[in-house]
Amino acid sequence: MTPIRPDPQREGFKQRVLARPLTWALFGRRAAERALWPVLDLVIRLWLAQVFFVSGVLKAADWQNALTLAANEYPVSWMDPVTAAWLGVSIELGGSILLAFGLLTRAAALAMLVLALVIQFNYLAFDTQLFWAALLGWYVVRGAGPISLDHSLARGLRESALPLAARIIRLSSLASQWLASPYMLVLRIWLAAAMLVAAGSALFGLMRPELIDLLLPVRTAGHIAPPLLLPCAVLLAVGLGARIASVVLILGMLAAQMTDPRLSEDGYWLLALGLVALTGAGALSLDALLELTLKRVFPQLDGKPAFSLEGLPRVVVIGAGFGGLTCAARLVSAPVRVTLIDRHNYHLFQPLLYQVATAGLSPGDIATPIRGLFRERFNIEVLLGEVTGVDTARQDALIGARRVPYDYLVLATGASHSYFGRDEWGSFAPGLKRIEDATEMRRRMLTAFEMAEATDDEEERRSMLTFLIVGGGPTGVELAGAIAELARYGMEKEFRRFDPAQAKVILVQAGSRILPTFPESLSARAKASLERLGVQVLLDSRVERIDGAGVTVSGTRIAARTVLWAAGVVASPAAAWLQAQADKAGRLKVGPDLSVPGLPNVFAIGDTALALAWRGQPVPGLAPAAKQGGTYVAEVIRAKVEQRASPTPFQYTHLGSLATIGRKAAVADFGWMRISGAPAWWFWGAVHLGFLVGLRNRVSVMFDWFWAYLTYRSGTRLITGGRAASSSEPQVLVDSVKVAA
Repeated sequence: MTPIRPDPQREGFKQRVLARPLTWALFGRRAAERALWPVLDLVIRLWLAQVFFVSGVLKAADWQNALTLAANEYPVSWMDPVTAAWLGVSIELGGSILLAFGLLTRAAALAMLVLALVIQFNYLAFDTQLFWAALLGWYVVRGAGPISLDHSLARGLRESALPLAARIIRLSSLASQWLASPYMLVLRIWLAAAMLVAAGSALFGLMRPELIDLLLPVRTAGHIAPPLLLPCAVLLAVGLGARIASVVLILGMLAAQMTDPRLSEDGYWLLALGLVALTGAGALSLDALLELTLKRVFPQLDGKPAFSLEGLPRVVVIGAGFGGLTCAARLVSAPVRVTLIDRHNYHLFQPLLYQVATAGLSPGDIATPIRGLFRERFNIEVLLGEVTGVDTARQDALIGARRVPYDYLVLATGASHSYFGRDEWGSFAPGLKRIEDATEMRRRMLTAFEMAEATDDEEERRSMLTFLIVGGGPTGVELAGAIAELARYGMEKEFRRFDPAQAKVILVQAGSRILPTFPESLSARAKASLERLGVQVLLDSRVERIDGAGVTVSGTRIAARTVLWAAGVVASPAAAWLQAQADKAGRLKVGPDLSVPGLPNVFAIGDTALALAWRGQPVPGLAPAAKQGGTYVAEVIRAKVEQRASPTPFQYTHLGSLATIGRKAAVADFGWMRISGAPAWWFWGAVHLGFLVGLRNRVSVMFDWFWAYLTYRSGTRLITGGRAASSSEPQVLVDSVKVAA
């Protein structure tokens, strides 16, 4: 059945106000299940296994006592006491080992379940044994979780030639599918019944007290706080808010245990309630009925399209940087069709590009595939291509000859490095905006060390070991500090003919101080930190010429074979596409709502836009500014589509400026607070980890930083992407050098 096209205003309210919190709640529940259920499953299995294993060891060590117990304490009428003793010890030892490893779990749990029931009904009745039976019954029905040998071997056994293996596994799966919900219903009612009896309910007045003690864990249920007993019991019994009720009971029992350590048996309640909290009330519950109803009202909760895309407004976002990605993400629940276009298939975390350039990180650590970020977002389409123009009359974005129509256009095309009219310098001094730029910088830098080892000419070696960075902004400062640290601490004993610490790092700044957007005090501290690393800082110095042999700086010739550019940026050609007004850096001048004057359905954000939204000053080209712009434009588009009032004019909130200098120094300006040194360095690291996209990238970068911090070693010193220079012909590339240091 084709979904009915929604009313934008009604659908917008429904998705924004109702669906979003439900989606986040469902996401949180699934995340908790994936993260915590395997752990709880393992804990329950190990807990039960150790109880039975210890009992088996004690009986095996005192066999006469084991025979006495089998004959007198809990005899089995239809089995010889010696046979019963042997069978009991075998189950306790063998079953516990199998249960702990999750191998043949159902069979082991069934044998241990029978043993627990024999002890409960033929010896002394304890709540503990009832919980053994309840938890073991769960494993008979469901089997072991992901951390088990059964789970690891299932696929191989299913496709193996072992007789009956595939059939047994299939029957086990059917048992889980059909019996898990009825068993969970029984488990919930059993727990609720014990709580109701403990609360003094008269519902069980017809049952004899000894029968209640035999079947229900009433004694330990009495440890639960009285105000929780009745309401939580009812919720568990009907399966309404069962997860929440279980969590509340767990917290209450933990609080009770903290005040009275003698309540050790309550641990079984915690395990049983944890099982309900993480696996849910099952299909036979009001929770399941409520979830089914919500999925019908909000199909996206079930992984289905929330509404038909036919006829909806088309939003085209050009550029998957911080601004474009944020804007697209904010439109995932809006009644619009979003097309995200980028010339790369990944989102790049540009603030850490310098660490790729200086062999601190791998490119894969700071790049995330775009499609993976939106794989479950039905209204977002990702296109790989380079936009060559915009036809505002027909409202099309142009990718060569291809036309992509739009109703709303968001330009988040970023910026590239500018050589201030001296583009011929680009071949000698690469800038840093793309992964290709970073790997080219890394190649040139590492090749310089290799060529310095290969040459016999001391003057040539000095020029090879001279690294000159043009530009004293954050990128230039971070590059200079990272190169100086790598040379002095990261390469010792790796070369035989020279000491890498002899490398000379020069930072050239045309202004009177580095980090000119920071307060003067922090600029001075940054300069001092660089100089402690051995970096030579040249202020009020202008680059006049760059060639293959070096640089001319304010009339002085410096022989430097590796020159890196961090001096300026120019916006993308978006202004030329629109034939709109732009500043000297090529940034589009935008209005208070970040739209282009004369084109109310075209917006520009990030480095593409010149927005006077920072107390009347231009918004800086920082990642937080681009993200704030993306969020704002998404809200403007939603308001237009949903026929709501537009938000107030965009105002940039400055969260602070950060720059790092080496492994233990940084500067941070938050306006109301300025810090430097090690505290700023730790804060810088935390902020950058937080801004990285993807958990894998965060973990990988954190590990690389930690390893490099302790060992001064990095694992990404690869010369790739080109051919290394010959010692006799520094600018001639040869095939023979391709080193992984």
